[in-house]
Parts: sequence; C-alpha cells; structure tokens
Amino acid sequence: QAHVVESGGGLVQAGGSLRLSCRFPRTILSVFTGSPMGWYRQAPGKERESVATFTDRGDTIYADSVKGRFTVSRDNTRRTIYLQMNSLEPEDTAVYLCNIRPYGSSPGYWGQGTQVTVSS
Repeated sequence: QAHVVESGGGLVQAGGSLRLSCRFPRTILSVFTGSPMGWYRQAPGKERESVATFTDRGDTIYADSVKGRFTVSRDNTRRTIYLQMNSLEPEDTAVYLCNIRPYGSSPGYWGQGTQVTVSS
C-alpha cells in the first residue's frame, strides 16, 4: 500500500491560521504533475466535500466557502501539496484529507486525514 503522509492539523481559535502538508508516494512521481489532486474535508455527520483542488492541467478550484481564505499550492519535486488556511472559522472544523488520482483513476491515493478544530 502506497504511503501518503499528511501533517499540520490542530486546534486554533477563530481568525487563526494553519498550514497542512501532504506528501504522496515516490511511486507516482512520473505522473504527479498531470494528475488531479487536492484537499477535501469531512465534518461529523456531513458528507465529504472538496475544498481546494488542482485539475490535471494545474488549474485550481476552490469551494465557495473558502475562497479568499484558503490557498492550495504544490511542490512537484517533493510530490507535496499544501493548504494554507487563513481567517479560520468554526465551520471549517473537520477532518482534512488529501487525494491524488494518477491518470484520473479512482479512488487514487488518500491521506489518513488530519483533524482541524477551530474554536469560537
């Protein structure tokens, strides 16, 4: 099983910031740049939703709820994506997961999830 490593979650007060990181397995290096990838989240009792993603052409797509507050970025040489989260709100509390779908395959590779908790 390929290993995806997430880090950066935690507890923060409303208005604060966090930065999440996700490193994908070495085995997908050759297809990393052309693969859809990004960040998702799942709050208790809710369905998983897309937060910030790259298309296979590298375009970014943000959920309306995070536009202007969150920024997704990537380091192709490190097979890593990041999520900079600013002006956090209690509604952002969730488990955040990263995903990459080599060649657009499904389900691709998922991270183990990292908890983000925003207190009011």
